[in-house]
Amino acid sequence: MRIIPRPVSPRSALTDLKDFLVEPRAHKWPLLALSMALTGVIMWAFEHDSLSLKPGPQIIYVESWMADRKDSLILERQKADLALYEKALTKKQREYQNLADTFGVEWRKDAARNKAQREAVIAAVNKSLDERIAAAKKREAASGAPAANR
Repeated sequence: MRIIPRPVSPRSALTDLKDFLVEPRAHKWPLLALSMALTGVIMWAFEHDSLSLKPGPQIIYVESWMADRKDSLILERQKADLALYEKALTKKQREYQNLADTFGVEWRKDAARNKAQREAVIAAVNKSLDERIAAAKKREAASGAPAANR
């Protein structure tokens, strides 16, 4: 028994194809059309998938800051950024809560608990930032010059 089949010439392959097409079988043409259609759909799906996964151009914006920026300005910016982040997070949570309502998922109990914890953490962070801002302004006032960046 041979493991590797003998090489097939193009002439014998065409002869086999011609013999197959000439045979009188009623199911031959519908199955051929179905197999070609399925092959086309699979090839189209791979092509469509490969086109949809290409990442678009990524634009990275870099903010330029003054080299002599005061520490108090940096801390105030951090506080403002935290408020913007919280606003965006709240908006995204509302979207997911609407989705949960659509599918009947109970989220209100967990959301109330998490909101209380989050508000406590945000209050502590804001308190810390306020203290650091006050200390930075006090240092800046005492030195009369902008504080060095850290």
